[in-house]
Amino acid sequence: MDKVQILLALALALFAIGLLGVTVRRNLLVMLMCMELALNGANLALVTFAHQMGEAVGAVLVFLIFVVAAAEIAIAIPIVLLLVRRKHTLDPGAYSDLRG
Repeated sequence: MDKVQILLALALALFAIGLLGVTVRRNLLVMLMCMELALNGANLALVTFAHQMGEAVGAVLVFLIFVVAAAEIAIAIPIVLLLVRRKHTLDPGAYSDLRG
C-alpha cells in the first residue's frame, strides 16, 4: 500500500467512527465530538486528494472548513450548556419539546 491509500483508509476510518458515534451515542457532547471527528476525516481525505493532484486549493478549502468548524463549536457548546441547565440532562431525547 502506498501513502495515499493509507491516508484515505485513515480518513474513511475517522469518518466512519464519527458517523457511528453520532448515530449510536445518546450524549450531546459526545455527539458533537463525533461530528468533529467525521469532519476531520473528510478534511484528511480532501488534503490527501489535493496533495496527490498537486493543488493548493484543497489546503485553502481545509483551512476554511476548520474555521467554520471552530465557529460551530463556539456556538454549539454554549447552546448545549444552556440546554443542560434547563433540563439537567445531556440526552437529546429530553429536548423533543423544543421542536417547533
